[in-house]
Amino acid sequence: MGKTSVVATLAAALATGSLLTGLTSPTALTGPTGSAGSAGAPHARAVAAAAGSGSGGSPQSADAPPVPGVDLDTVTILELQDRMADGSLTPSALTTAYLRRIKAINPTIHAVLRTDPTALRQAAASDARHRHGDTRGPLDGIPVLLKDNVNTRDMPTTAGSSALAGTPPDTDAPLVTRLRDAGAVILGKTNLSEWANFRAAKPTSGWSAVGGQTHNPFVLDRNPCGSSSGSAAALAASLSQVAIGTETDGSIVCPAGMNGVVGHKPSHGLVSQAGVVPISAEQDTAGPMARNVTDAALTLSVLSGGEASHPGGTALPRGTSHPAGGGSLPGGRSGGFGPAGPLGSPDLLGELTHRGSLRGKRIGLWRLPSLGLEVDAVMTRTAEKLRTAGAEVVEVTPPYQQRLAELEFPALYSEFHRDIDAYLATRHGPRNLAALIDFHRTHPAERTCFAGQELFERALVAPPTTDPAYRAKRAELKDLSRRSMDETLSAHHLDAIAAPTNPPAWTTDCARGDNDVIPSSTPAAVAGYPSLSVPAGFVNKLPVGLLLMAGDHQDAALLSLGAMVQHRLDAWRAPGYLPSVGPDTSR
Repeated sequence: MGKTSVVATLAAALATGSLLTGLTSPTALTGPTGSAGSAGAPHARAVAAAAGSGSGGSPQSADAPPVPGVDLDTVTILELQDRMADGSLTPSALTTAYLRRIKAINPTIHAVLRTDPTALRQAAASDARHRHGDTRGPLDGIPVLLKDNVNTRDMPTTAGSSALAGTPPDTDAPLVTRLRDAGAVILGKTNLSEWANFRAAKPTSGWSAVGGQTHNPFVLDRNPCGSSSGSAAALAASLSQVAIGTETDGSIVCPAGMNGVVGHKPSHGLVSQAGVVPISAEQDTAGPMARNVTDAALTLSVLSGGEASHPGGTALPRGTSHPAGGGSLPGGRSGGFGPAGPLGSPDLLGELTHRGSLRGKRIGLWRLPSLGLEVDAVMTRTAEKLRTAGAEVVEVTPPYQQRLAELEFPALYSEFHRDIDAYLATRHGPRNLAALIDFHRTHPAERTCFAGQELFERALVAPPTTDPAYRAKRAELKDLSRRSMDETLSAHHLDAIAAPTNPPAWTTDCARGDNDVIPSSTPAAVAGYPSLSVPAGFVNKLPVGLLLMAGDHQDAALLSLGAMVQHRLDAWRAPGYLPSVGPDTSR
């Protein structure tokens, strides 16, 4: 079967049925959003009180026309494309709805740094393509938010730092080009943990000098995790249909888990890292974030396929680069589904056509009791639900974790120095890591939450990546991380390893910093294997995710399994924007 037809089958198999009904009424659109500030309780109560019909957490506005029949909290991309195909919804109306939601909700959570002033023009072009039956695939007309470490030629790309807040990059990152070519509407840029949480030894996730502090939409004094904080919080608040995050170790999946959404860290090399502010070419990847696995899979089908040209990175195999078009939408409508990429696997078809059943699937549960008794209770309930759905769940403990923890950061220091120097040389501002350290020392705005830049300083004096001692560390890391995954999967005949993605969100506190020793993401992140977080449950009104991990380039099977698991767990909920639930008690 051809790759485009496989992806079309993926789309059909992931479809969740008829369009959910509700009313989403946006308020008036203004310009870019994004200055920092604390979430005031009166505003938070107003947002929560404004929640109308639909899923329960979406602020409504009585003075704006609704988007009939569309609940933005729960609708999928395929359902939106059905509406666009029959003329009952336009990309312009959908984009306007999201822009108005950003205006209404973003002042409470500070997830979106800025909106793209061309978003409505992009949507109007998609309107015309839909009218003429010339759509480019499932993302045509779909609003997408980008993490603000992804280069955009027409908007600043800052990594959260005022050091890069001036002139935008000269070109889009290749992943942005792919989104534009697929017809997606670039809605704006999201806040992040400054420098993707690779600056201070004790940072506060979700804080940046450019965007201030992003708040968790479920409980506003709690942390959103990082570093893709704004992307995850924006999706939880339904400020976009999908978003792009990036990860070196945990930066997609932890925010996804802590904000109750879906986050997929693809296999290393599936998505080009060119034009993305780096930490390590050996581990970095961008990936899709969404409210459901359907949308994440369709977004990955567009993101994947280009040749990786990140400094020090490896190229994808020949034949994986494809144009944006081709194929057809469900129901025979014209329009391509984009590159097959990791979804072009024959094994995917059986996985998807049996989406309602987990019978025969074997999942290894890595409990991680260090995350607390309440999280462990969520895992117990999760295992029971999966067994009821037919899965076999066995308990596992992947080996070599202590050694991985010892080796990872020393290797990352050397790689960061190499890769950030190469990136900064392409931008206006500090031209290398030494100049960047000097910039932070002399600009007070960079020290309003925390002053440290210990990771920068360690990277500056780390051995170069040509050093034999560094090379030995990275080789051992690669070997042990892959053996940790491969041996566990093989010994127990597993389809995936599952673990808690995150503890319940801790209170945000600049003086204390994060409370985020979360080991579950490390094996897949260091090995370059795929991982996927789906909502699993709650502890004291705070979301907990289930992290699923699979073997090298098994993204297709993992997404298919994740769709089944998300359907069976049925744990997605809209946020309540509560001011507080009291002090941390879970750990």
